[in-house]
Amino acid sequence: MTRVLHTADTHLGYRQYHSPERRRDFLDAFRAVIEDAIEDDVDAVVHAGDLFHDRRPGLIDILGALDALEPLADADIPFLAVVGNHEAKRDAQWLDLFERLSVATRLGDDPVTVGETAFYGLDFVPRGQREQLSYEFAPHDADHAVLVSHGLFEPLVPDYGNVEWDAEAVLNDATVGFDAMLLGDEHAATTAELDGTWVTYCGSTERTSASERDERGYNLVSFEGGDVRIGRRGIDTRPFVFVDLELAESEGPARVRERLSEHDLEGAVVQVTLTGDGESIPPARIESHATEAGALVARVTDRRDVSTGESLPEASFADPDDAVRERLRELGLSAGARDLDETIRSGTVADSNVADETERYVEELLEDADPASDPASASAPASDPDGDGDGDARPAADAADGEGASGDPTEPERSASDDGQASMGEYL
Repeated sequence: MTRVLHTADTHLGYRQYHSPERRRDFLDAFRAVIEDAIEDDVDAVVHAGDLFHDRRPGLIDILGALDALEPLADADIPFLAVVGNHEAKRDAQWLDLFERLSVATRLGDDPVTVGETAFYGLDFVPRGQREQLSYEFAPHDADHAVLVSHGLFEPLVPDYGNVEWDAEAVLNDATVGFDAMLLGDEHAATTAELDGTWVTYCGSTERTSASERDERGYNLVSFEGGDVRIGRRGIDTRPFVFVDLELAESEGPARVRERLSEHDLEGAVVQVTLTGDGESIPPARIESHATEAGALVARVTDRRDVSTGESLPEASFADPDDAVRERLRELGLSAGARDLDETIRSGTVADSNVADETERYVEELLEDADPASDPASASAPASDPDGDGDGDARPAADAADGEGASGDPTEPERSASDDGQASMGEYL
């Protein structure tokens, strides 16, 4: 029997809500998964992409990942992984570095056999390059075969408008017959059987969006005698308090405070969503009330009609970046345009270097568009890591801070000062 822990979408380094504490939460959740793997003595940990939130993670996040992975290597439990859309680079991947340090194995076209099972990898590939994939994998002589990949695959993921990676087509075209596909990118855990192959998303290990209300966790997958068994286990993460309140015409801030008093807000992330016909409520007043009651972070989304009657973007005033992302999505910009916008707005590039960075990126886009370029192979790193702008088929406005649709991924949200927010000791 081969028994593995399947995890993904750990998004290390994500400073959600601009909070250093939330950044630590993502690392703590990953550590909890690794500790469980060691305690359960699984045969391997399989990570299906987006180990990091950013393709340029801070040194403190890289060291935090290494600190979590070294005990796994000491326990002789392999860490098998693929590259996700958030962390993909145009050159060598962080996963390659970890492989050189003997704490990880990057999966690809050739099988990596653990016990009775052969594991293959398919990195995230931008939507425009998927038709070029041949899905040619080297043969194996194990009892079972597994494909690990990162992306939004039909029919498991709802169609957000541009989900076009078909799991059944991949399975039919692959030169190897797979008993299971272990996937990442969809942050909600879900499992289905497609013509005898089990296909499963394990979900994210921390909540990256206000819509992710279910318990966070991972999958335990076993392969024995032709059978595949998939179990689910939750992990303890920072509490989120969700208050959905429909206000009657005469109700206002006092009613919201009353509802908040019904919850233990100490150390929690509080998400308040308002509907109904009640009084106008400044979000900042409610957010201040919640933080004074002990909440780590509070966000208010007022979904009621604007009194002017004009159609305005729905956004929390506490996080206007969400409104910007929503507008960018509506503009239907290309992947390159969205990536350039990210470069200019995110603060990851010093103002004095923005022009040079923009010129360099445009040159890379032109090179990628050269019809003489070699087609992408099944396991090759994505040459455009963001694919359709955010790398996920879900709307770009569904940011990790925010009030997006169910299962939303995180939109990269970086600050040049992130790396200096806390001392090394706070993370390691």
